[in-house]
This record gives sequence, structure tokens and C-alpha cells, in this order.
Amino acid sequence: MSGLHTWPGRYTDRHGSEDLAFESDGRELIRTTIRGVLFEGGTMDTLGALAGDPPEAMFRLHDGDLCSCLLEWEVPLPVAAAGREPRTGVLHCALRLGEPVASGALDEEGLTVTLRLDGRAYGGEDYGDFETALYAIQRLLPPGQLLRACIACAWSDYHPVGHSMMTGLACFRNTKDRYRRVDGKRGPQGIFALWPQLTEFVQETHLCGEFEPRGAHAGYRGTFP
Repeated sequence: MSGLHTWPGRYTDRHGSEDLAFESDGRELIRTTIRGVLFEGGTMDTLGALAGDPPEAMFRLHDGDLCSCLLEWEVPLPVAAAGREPRTGVLHCALRLGEPVASGALDEEGLTVTLRLDGRAYGGEDYGDFETALYAIQRLLPPGQLLRACIACAWSDYHPVGHSMMTGLACFRNTKDRYRRVDGKRGPQGIFALWPQLTEFVQETHLCGEFEPRGAHAGYRGTFP
């Protein structure tokens, strides 16, 4: 499969830790091999074994997805500043997935995100999802510096009813003129009317050649940050 990015990472559970590599298309595909088992999913908290559930002694699963573990990975993240070439920082991500409980959920799911750039660290808290994390990190950056990623792009937006931990960001680069006129949720210029024409879903940290900084046009979700 072409167009995949590789992120160095680490998997930890009650059996120990191992270094690994995650592959992703930057959209709705993430996969990795852990202890010889290939896992794939649309987000880091929905990684399931492709060849059926592996032996229970090897992993803990919840509805077929990994749980009771710590997933860590690093993503390159460009940062632009006026009058300078973009520098590439490293986004350190750690997702802790707890144990299944009677309610059908996990007793813990925490996402810690830290941007390391120019010898400094920004963030480092449990944010819960990438939208919250990247908005917070952008606010911590020095004035005039801007993340170059889909979260900060003029053509991206979230659905009003909510989204997943990651990859729930809709790109509207093929309908730019209509997206410029979005003025809220409903009505002829609302995000609901335009939603069926979205180009694709992307990860918040993805970046394509049509990136434009999010400016005065607020779309549905508003300005960034």
C-alpha cells in the first residue's frame, strides 16, 4: 500500500514492552504488528487483529480492540513562523487504555500529547482527544508560530454531534467556495447541508498540499486556536 507514513512507537502491557512501528495513511488507516500479530483500525483506540482474535494470553481485547495497555508513538509536526522556513517538531503521544467494566466501556482512556520543538516541550497533559490537545498546544506556542496540519487548515471542520479521539476531522478542499459560506449548523449555508459533500476524513496531524491557515472565516467550528 503506497502513501503510508511510519511512526516509531512502543507497546506496553502486563507482559512487558516492545518497540514497534505504526503505519498510517494520515486518514482512516493505522496498523502495526505486535508480537507477530497484525493490528489495524481507524484510530489508535480501535486497533483490532486482522486475522481474528489472538489468544487471550497474549493480549486483552474489548469488542475486538486492544485494551489494558499503553500505546506510544511519535508524529512529525511542522510549525511555521513569519519570515522563516517551517521547522518540524515531534509530537509525542501516549494513549492509556484501561480494563473493560460492566457498563461496556473501559475504566480508563487517557491521551497525553506533548510537542517538542526547538528544545522546548509544549503540552504534556491528558487531553482526551487530538482536537483538545492541538488547540491547547497552539495556544502555548510563541506568538506568530502556527501548526501546519489539518487541524489548523481553512478547509477542515468537525460534525456538530461530535467525533472520535482522532481521524474525525472532515476535509472540504473540493468544495472550498461552499465551505467559505458556512455560517453555522443549519440552514442552506449550514454545515449539515454541506456535510454530504466532504472530500474525506483526515487525522488532525495530517497535511496535504492544499493547506491554508485558518483565518477569519470560522466555518462551523470557529477559528484556530
